[in-house]
Amino acid sequence: MVNYRRSFVPGGTFFFTVTLRNRKLSVLVDQIHLLKEAVQRIKTQHPFLIKAYVILPEHLHIIWQLPHGDSNYSQRWKKIKALFSKSVNKSTFPLIKTRHNEYCLWQRRFWEHTIKDETDFEHHVNYIHYNPLKHGLVESLHHWPHSSFHHYLRIGRLPKN
Repeated sequence: MVNYRRSFVPGGTFFFTVTLRNRKLSVLVDQIHLLKEAVQRIKTQHPFLIKAYVILPEHLHIIWQLPHGDSNYSQRWKKIKALFSKSVNKSTFPLIKTRHNEYCLWQRRFWEHTIKDETDFEHHVNYIHYNPLKHGLVESLHHWPHSSFHHYLRIGRLPKN
């Protein structure tokens, strides 16, 4: 078995990929309001900054910056996943619980990468913003609504064309 080691850098900036167990579902965009509510609620309880994001039908990519002295992103993801799953289960998408008493909506693990410098940050922001195009969901990034791409355009960090 692989012994995966996570990087815990207090106050660090991290890139995450979080994926649904069933890659054929589109519940993340179908229930986007529930996902945003779950993230906002946990963000209020356990602060972090969202530096960039994209939400696709069955996975998301996001960059967080944690507060100084805090490196516990795993607990935040656990709570976000649980809260979203519980909210979805109460809506129109009933879920089954596993033997671990978890809803089987999400993959148990997530991908994490510690952002090392500004070049690494820009690379991951670009990866995030181009993901809807990469997956063939849109022909222009301007057409994907669930992304920080639009914010980056508004603040002048990206060219308008």
